[in-house]
Amino acid sequence: MASILFRLGRFSFRHKWWVIAAWVAAMVLVVSLVSVLQPKFSKDFELPGTDSGNAMTTMQKYFPVATEDQEQASTSVLVQAPDGIAKHAAEIDKLVASLKELPELKDAATIVSPLSVPAESRAQVLSEDGKVGLIQVRQTTNIMDLEIDDKHEFVDILKDHRVGGLNVEATGSLMSIQDEGGTAEMLGFGVAFIVMIVFFGALVAAFIPLITGIFAVLITIMLLTLSTEFLDVNESATGIVTMLGIAVSIDYALFIVSRYRSEVARGGSREDAVGRAVGTAGSAVVFAGLTVIIAVVALMVIGLPFVTQMGLGAGIAVGLAVMAAITFIPALLGAFGRFAFTPKIPWIKHAEESEDADTNGMRFGRAVVAKPIPFIIAGLAVLVVAAIPMTKMELGMTMNSEDENKALELLAEGFGKGINGPLLVTVRNAGGDVTAAADKAVAHIKTLDDVANAKTLTWMGNGSDPKNPNVGADTALISIIPNSGPSDQETHDLMEQIRDYKNEVSAAGGTMHVGGMTAIMSDMSDKLDNALIPYLIVVVGLAFLIMVAVFRSLWVPLIGTIGFIFSVLAAFGATVAIFQEGMFGLIDNTMPLLSFLPIFLIGVVFGLAMDYQVFMLTRVREEYIHGMTAKEAILAGYRHGARVVSSAAIIMICVFASFMLAPDTTSKMLGFAMAIAVFFDAIIIRMTVVPAVIALLGDRAWGLPKWLDKLVLDFDIEGGAVRNNGLEDLPGGGASLEKAGAPA
Repeated sequence: MASILFRLGRFSFRHKWWVIAAWVAAMVLVVSLVSVLQPKFSKDFELPGTDSGNAMTTMQKYFPVATEDQEQASTSVLVQAPDGIAKHAAEIDKLVASLKELPELKDAATIVSPLSVPAESRAQVLSEDGKVGLIQVRQTTNIMDLEIDDKHEFVDILKDHRVGGLNVEATGSLMSIQDEGGTAEMLGFGVAFIVMIVFFGALVAAFIPLITGIFAVLITIMLLTLSTEFLDVNESATGIVTMLGIAVSIDYALFIVSRYRSEVARGGSREDAVGRAVGTAGSAVVFAGLTVIIAVVALMVIGLPFVTQMGLGAGIAVGLAVMAAITFIPALLGAFGRFAFTPKIPWIKHAEESEDADTNGMRFGRAVVAKPIPFIIAGLAVLVVAAIPMTKMELGMTMNSEDENKALELLAEGFGKGINGPLLVTVRNAGGDVTAAADKAVAHIKTLDDVANAKTLTWMGNGSDPKNPNVGADTALISIIPNSGPSDQETHDLMEQIRDYKNEVSAAGGTMHVGGMTAIMSDMSDKLDNALIPYLIVVVGLAFLIMVAVFRSLWVPLIGTIGFIFSVLAAFGATVAIFQEGMFGLIDNTMPLLSFLPIFLIGVVFGLAMDYQVFMLTRVREEYIHGMTAKEAILAGYRHGARVVSSAAIIMICVFASFMLAPDTTSKMLGFAMAIAVFFDAIIIRMTVVPAVIALLGDRAWGLPKWLDKLVLDFDIEGGAVRNNGLEDLPGGGASLEKAGAPA
């Protein structure tokens, strides 16, 4: 492995302009294709093999009009006044007139003041106390075709009519559009750049990881976008691809460039220095990237299309980050040549490694090695305390943006919490008229607890009378409004009670399925829960085997895996405390944790944890097998790895944390959870607890049983085969640090 990467690094350095041109051409090509084809992401969530998925399939086949209505923009406008909306009738009429000027309305005549609706239908649009009214705006525009300008125009209308004590809010299609922004990404890149300036003490070197990060992430996003021409890809896949792609691209580049600087200082040609850097640090990058790829791609075992898309997209991003690190980075280093570590920032100390400098990392490392037990106890105690709120963890799913929260509160206040999450039941009698079965189902459902309203919307299919298609129809669609909210346990229980009635429908020769967004979210949570154990077995099992091959040890992978358990539980606890319990007041609208957060966080953070395990401990093993004692090797690991790992962790934390600026709650929660998880794992586990435990084990930490040692391939992750390539003719075999070519 090391020899192959050594040659690849030298090739990329020597043929720098061809390699750079290839990366630029790849980016130009994918960007051009996206510009020409203009593919679009999907917002639909498909759950094949679930009851709600079957219900949606039935609706698409037998109720195309209803399905089309769901795909078209529909927005609910809520008007509210403490003294009753009747006293604001004139302003509400002006609001209605403004709403009728929106483009592509389905039927402007249906946009009316709730005060003007006939008495027999008024209860559907006016609350009993007369304080909350509902105005429905339906457009012929497909939800996917709405743009941020449409939302801005709509929001301006709402603002203009919030006068005289009248409150106007909205929820639905126009409010769910998210600004593409890019603020979070730009802030993440900005912080990363500052950290790298401090790390390298030079501007050019700080730019190099940013360049590769931008290329890798942009190409991945463009490839993911192009795939929507052939596949139904959910837009949620882009968030994690961007988040993870930026972080690992910069981290891997940081690791390679840092090792290159160290190799240049050893002497010899810069071409050989690049080869040695890629052969040693590049080997660690390849295996670190492989663990992350396994962790995210294995998400497909869950069986949820949108989660699979997230995982595959993230896997491609990490793969490109690895490729950029071992090809694009050497080419850029070749292009900048002797100017790679210029201009110097004179007031930044310890910008370059030194074999005799007493750095903060060395001082901390000596303390850990001298008295490991107190550090182990203190580190684990912090994580245990942070994990305590996890005992209160609740899981749920919501597709609403924070801009809709006020409207949802008014909707619940005026019409009940369940109106925003109806259950849709399909009843089919393939043998004939479904009327009797549908009426019987509605009658039964009305007897269940937590039902506010249940009615047959329509039935169609095989109707023999063109004037009355319901005659002889074999499929019915039933709408059920629960009393409780979409994410409440009572609604979930109601859904299961309705599904229990399927046996009676089946006994009569029919079929019945429960769908709607509420049912989809509930089924998604169940599917995620059931997939957790198989997923852990796949990810942890494969990654453990890789770590055994990398470190040729059983103890090191085992210690790393147990440490990960502590850090991820602490991350769950902190996320619950902030987002669910509202601790420190950082979040205005508390909510349950997203249902897919646990399994996704476990996968991504496990991969990243193994990244830092590889970055920190490959140098320890490298020095150990070249003659140092176990404790001396740990100190060498701190000398050469502490600054790299801590800088990489800070970059990763800042990139993830910057996504808390995103407008959608999903990105906020994911960003925080991943940032705090990286902090716990990188700083407490990888930098403190793991070295402390290895110091306790001493020589026992390194090595395999003889029978296993014969079976495990030697990948030469520490780069022994290329450690001194290009230095053989120098005095001391390249051991000197003061040779020509070292950066000034």
